[in-house]
Amino acid sequence: MDPSDKFHDECGLMAVWNHAEAANLAYLGLYAQQHRGQEGAGVVSVHHNGSSEPHFSVHKGLGLVADVFADFDFSRLPGSVAVGHVRYTTAGGNKLANVQPFVADISLGYTAVAHNGNLVNAEELRQQMIREGSIFATTSDTETILHLLARGDREQPLAENVIGALQRLQGAFSLLLLFEDRLMAVRDRHGLRPLAMGTLHGAKVFASETCAFDLIGAKYERDVAPGELIEILRDGSMRSFFPFGFAREAPCIFEFVYFARPDSNVFGKNVYQLRKNMGAELARENRVAADLVTAVPDSGTAAAIGYAEASGIPLEMGLVRNHYVGRTFIEPKQSIRDFGVKIKLNPNPELLKGRSVIVVDDSIVRGTTSKKLVAMLRQAGAREIHLRISSPPTTDPCYYGIDTPDKAELIAAKHSIGEIARYIGVDSLGYLSLDGLYRAVGSTPGKFCDACFSGKYPAGSPVSISPKRQQLLFEAK
Repeated sequence: MDPSDKFHDECGLMAVWNHAEAANLAYLGLYAQQHRGQEGAGVVSVHHNGSSEPHFSVHKGLGLVADVFADFDFSRLPGSVAVGHVRYTTAGGNKLANVQPFVADISLGYTAVAHNGNLVNAEELRQQMIREGSIFATTSDTETILHLLARGDREQPLAENVIGALQRLQGAFSLLLLFEDRLMAVRDRHGLRPLAMGTLHGAKVFASETCAFDLIGAKYERDVAPGELIEILRDGSMRSFFPFGFAREAPCIFEFVYFARPDSNVFGKNVYQLRKNMGAELARENRVAADLVTAVPDSGTAAAIGYAEASGIPLEMGLVRNHYVGRTFIEPKQSIRDFGVKIKLNPNPELLKGRSVIVVDDSIVRGTTSKKLVAMLRQAGAREIHLRISSPPTTDPCYYGIDTPDKAELIAAKHSIGEIARYIGVDSLGYLSLDGLYRAVGSTPGKFCDACFSGKYPAGSPVSISPKRQQLLFEAK
């Protein structure tokens, strides 16, 4: 399947405070969140040895979590505190220098930063700091945060320095900030990206998704609130601040549609149940007579279950996914058409031949993969193909931590639903409406960020900040 024809979330976060196996648990938490980023992973630990200065240890690399930590000796990451990060890179290229957490010795002491989100004013801040003499080593907007922290005054309380730095940021940020004697967990005031807090045998843990807690046996407590800064000190005491002012909460609704694992609770809601609801709403809004419902696995599976239940049309495995496809494979140049799709998905002709089929997927980006998939279903003998999408048409790019094409490359931004249907080659095409999506998640329009469907950006956009089109997502996370 064409990886450019799906949205990619750009990272996942994990932190463990006050546990003897902190680094190992952070690794496992990243493993559970591998879906949030497959291009790089890293873990930083802090070890306090008596009265000596705290020591930061780092291990990170390119690739999947299991590859980066293959045969790794976790005694090389000692200490009871650890922060981890998985990332997905944008089109600018995947470089080891961009793999987080970032670690530096700055005026505030040794500091590690892990970031989920994207700063819409990062390029503006970056250019200003370069003019003032700062030297950047990466192309990640997260390094901007590190440079802002580096300008802090060690004579002032650490929390005041952090707050002063973060108040200059605009856009989306869920952050884990690790210092020599404390850990901070922060969400931007709109709460655009998720960050949850839990406990494990007296230890505090943080993760982008609760599925990480499930793997390590931690108990979910609550989300870090929008605009909240949680500070845990070395003695175990914890404080909470709300230093960024009040704003309209606008968590990303696309986390429910596609990014989060279905067994996670995100923004206080169970993802699997919401995706089933989306499928049910889709069936109510886009009814069509057919012999069977099938999902585009795995992204469309939960919605297809909901569609089948609401419509009364049986759900069948018309498409089967190969779960053992690695990240790389030798692809024939011409001998097999549409190899990228076929290597991951295979239609079942015995089910499809001569039948009318409703195919449920979560979204359409460029439409290239959908077009190839429909051709495969036709070849397998499907008589009619009705494509149903469990989200509204994606018409606008995301500037808040999701790798999306430019607006001109989004098929729904420049074509009607009828034109898209003809291009893909289906008998009919139906999307879930924006109102239907809000009904499915049990909310009302305006309560979430839906900019990819509406073009309304609650935290601004690079275009709105500068008259020039800045380097959008210029190598986020």
